[in-house]
Amino acid sequence: QVQLVESGGRLVQAGDSLRLSCVESGRNFGTYGMGWFRQAPGKERQFVAAISWNGVTYSTDSVNGRFAISRDGAKNTVWLQMNDLKPEDTAGYYCAAAVYGHSWTGAPREERLWDYWGQGTQVTVSS
Repeated sequence: QVQLVESGGRLVQAGDSLRLSCVESGRNFGTYGMGWFRQAPGKERQFVAAISWNGVTYSTDSVNGRFAISRDGAKNTVWLQMNDLKPEDTAGYYCAAAVYGHSWTGAPREERLWDYWGQGTQVTVSS
């Protein structure tokens, strides 16, 4: 059973930085693609960033240059470093794992490509 536990979300001011963490419990972290999605109130969950099992990264246009995803296989952890936060970044942030993350041919934006989800961590950016 794969479990994903996110942490690091909190209330910050516009322009601040924040790092979210996601720890995966299991023995196959090194083979999974890992990613982050977010969901703002009243909106659908949307793709933010992903990293393949071998370190190839993808991100959505609205966070390019501000957010960075990374992973550490020894710690079964994936991070989302968020810089220059804006009020529109306010959302619940969800970690996800993809069993077939080695077969991505582009940014894995669709939820159907992801197999496991965390419970989420809230990020609120005040103006």
